[in-house]
Amino acid sequence: MGVSFKVIDQFTEENHDLKETPEAFVSRLALEKAMDAFHRQSNQVIPVLGADTAVILNGHILGKPKDKEQAIEMLLALSNQTHQVLTAVALINEQKIEQCISMTEVSFSTLTRNMCDNYWDTGEPADKAGSYGIQGQGALFVHSINGSYSGVMGLPIHETNILLKQFGIFLL
Repeated sequence: MGVSFKVIDQFTEENHDLKETPEAFVSRLALEKAMDAFHRQSNQVIPVLGADTAVILNGHILGKPKDKEQAIEMLLALSNQTHQVLTAVALINEQKIEQCISMTEVSFSTLTRNMCDNYWDTGEPADKAGSYGIQGQGALFVHSINGSYSGVMGLPIHETNILLKQFGIFLL
């Protein structure tokens, strides 16, 4: 995007309250991440961005897999289905807080257990919501998307650009 930035470590528990909708969950986590990082930096005039992504299948959040079996279970559940990827972005500074959310529908082709095993062996799904990364070999599973490709990767560029403008940061 052409924006200089610094990564600030943050420590946010990613626990899902079962009463929260998926939208509320990712929005809350994006804001908590931004707030935690904001309080760790010395210059509180500079905006801090936090984001969170969740994969939703039939209203259920598919988080990061705890092991190979859970990853394969998730991938097989996504097989030949359309799911949603929600990414919330929060941008804050000492004066204001702004948030947005991106929703993309992703349709998978039919997967076999062998394909999922081989994909696990790449190491790619171990730390990904829904057990896949569209920016890597997980793209082989994607039949089509409707929405933001960059949002599925974890940071919806169009929506982030709109937030940055609200903080006086113009990219082009």
